[in-house]
Amino acid sequence: MKYIVWIVCLLLLSGCGLVDSTDTSGTTDQIEVEVTSVIDGDTIKIMYEGKEETVRYLLIDTPETNHPSLGEQPLGKEATKENKRIIESGKVSIEFDVGERFDDYGRLLAYIYVDGESVQEQMLESGLARVAYVYPPNTRYVDEFEKSEQQAKDAGIGIWEFEDYSTNRGFNAEAYGTVPAPNEKETDNECDIKGNINRNGNKIYHMPGSGSYEQTNPEKWFCTEQEARDAGFRSAGQ
Repeated sequence: MKYIVWIVCLLLLSGCGLVDSTDTSGTTDQIEVEVTSVIDGDTIKIMYEGKEETVRYLLIDTPETNHPSLGEQPLGKEATKENKRIIESGKVSIEFDVGERFDDYGRLLAYIYVDGESVQEQMLESGLARVAYVYPPNTRYVDEFEKSEQQAKDAGIGIWEFEDYSTNRGFNAEAYGTVPAPNEKETDNECDIKGNINRNGNKIYHMPGSGSYEQTNPEKWFCTEQEARDAGFRSAGQ
């Protein structure tokens, strides 16, 4: 009898250890949460498992608004405002990756969604975030995020407007407002066919004057339709 009780106690203790673990199961399940506040462009506070937690967005970085040493960086307020707009536009849910749920500062690490749409991708597409802090194994969507980042970079918007403002080490406030980032289109005015790769991986080119031309952020420019087709792109009308 004592042996059975001892075994039961061990099982209970083991169960408790599993519950308390910060390792994720690696699923893509989304958990609906209540957002209590938006801190900045890549951080929010939510109610999770009965208490308020700070959530740091996985795989992106935005300019600071109130950093202890960096202070307020250019476009920090704009990034915070855009993040707040997206968060308040619908129902928020989070998704964990396969690694640890918490960083060294005790913040939850997660992918954020509003009505099923990735907030990280929207921030990158707006030019107010860069892909950063890529630490395996929490890299599930890095390829998709890099494509979204490239769209904003090619368009030269937000943090990509000025050369050397966004760097691999963060944001260089001294570079903001100085030298405009080079625009590939400006080097050849005749190459005005926009090539875009959408979220499903489809390669589509858009001709000047088409309905979707103006709102398309190009990932490549082509001089002729044949050049676009040779690169594996198809017409937006097909």
